[in-house]
Amino acid sequence: MNGKDRIARHLNLGISDRTPVMCQLSIGHYFLHSGIDPVEIWFESGAFAEALVNMADRYSFDGVLINLPGRSDVYKNSVKEIQRSHDEIKVIWKNGHYTILPFDDNPHYYTPAGERIFPTFDDIDPEQLYYVEPWDVTEVKFPFFWGFDEHREKSDFFPDYHFDTIRKVKSLAGNRLSVHSEVFSPWSQFLELLNYENALMAIMDDPIKVKVILSQLTEGTIDLAKKQALEGVDAILISSAFAGAGLISRDQYNEFVLPYEKRIISEVRQTSDVPVYTHTCGSIGDRLDLMLETGTRGIDTLDPPPLGTVDLAEAKQFLSGKVFIKGNIDPVNTLLYGSREDIISDVTRRIQTGKPGGGYILSSACSVAPHTPPEHIMLLAELAEQHGKY
Repeated sequence: MNGKDRIARHLNLGISDRTPVMCQLSIGHYFLHSGIDPVEIWFESGAFAEALVNMADRYSFDGVLINLPGRSDVYKNSVKEIQRSHDEIKVIWKNGHYTILPFDDNPHYYTPAGERIFPTFDDIDPEQLYYVEPWDVTEVKFPFFWGFDEHREKSDFFPDYHFDTIRKVKSLAGNRLSVHSEVFSPWSQFLELLNYENALMAIMDDPIKVKVILSQLTEGTIDLAKKQALEGVDAILISSAFAGAGLISRDQYNEFVLPYEKRIISEVRQTSDVPVYTHTCGSIGDRLDLMLETGTRGIDTLDPPPLGTVDLAEAKQFLSGKVFIKGNIDPVNTLLYGSREDIISDVTRRIQTGKPGGGYILSSACSVAPHTPPEHIMLLAELAEQHGKY
């Protein structure tokens, strides 16, 4: 049984030959360990696709998550100079702005004054919003446009190259791997658009306007998810990272997250049978019931203490037969800093807890940290082979 088939069984709450394994690697991990130039990974669809598939093969993962949009080759026309040092790369653009690519972190786009650009809440006219892509090459802006100058109407908002990475991954992986795409939840887009502190203040100052903004962003998210489904992905992840108890309460989740994600999932379900599942980091143990109300097919990360509040045994008991679950391995204290013996003990326990009845994908709770030793990650598939067979 290959990875694509193995994960498909568990997405549908079934069992396969063994517990599947699939982690999301941080961008910094690709930069450090893939052997591909970070500039190519960040700015070129083909290079990122190659990094995704090569690292999945290296770690014997059963699937990959495509968490960057496809890129246009015309970015090269805007490059003035590329400067390299021992720990980062600086891409200087012809407009005077620049992008810093640390070897072990996410890149960011800066003004000549060294600032990142965010609109204010008062600047935002909701009618001019559709979708905000935080990982566009020039990051967020309002009104949003692609790259340096590509403005598009809502009726044709997503350029064809946006889907190039999906196409290239599917070509490289064939039918071996389960290929998952990603959309940002309206809530995540809102926080990225204003920067987090300002967005959290806005829900207190003017919740009515915030909801109009979220409604507008929901439209674009539905559009993108449906287009990804048409590209033949095996699942779609809603990245709703900032919806845990560390940032918003249960009541705020119910007000600013649940109805919009529920609509996205419902709309996609009307035209496609591609599973849609939810990624939320941190403390979500108090809102698993609310996450179920969105209609999600699965819940990803399930961060354990001290990073989060999810006990896998309790989550398994509550969610079994309702949604698939993925994650719960502490990516910091276990995978990054743990000894080989720590990892074997911890991961074996997760497999033994999550395995019964199927519907569990072994994974780090959130992204694998940049400096996590590759041999630590390789242990996951080995342990799934030893302890995860049905």
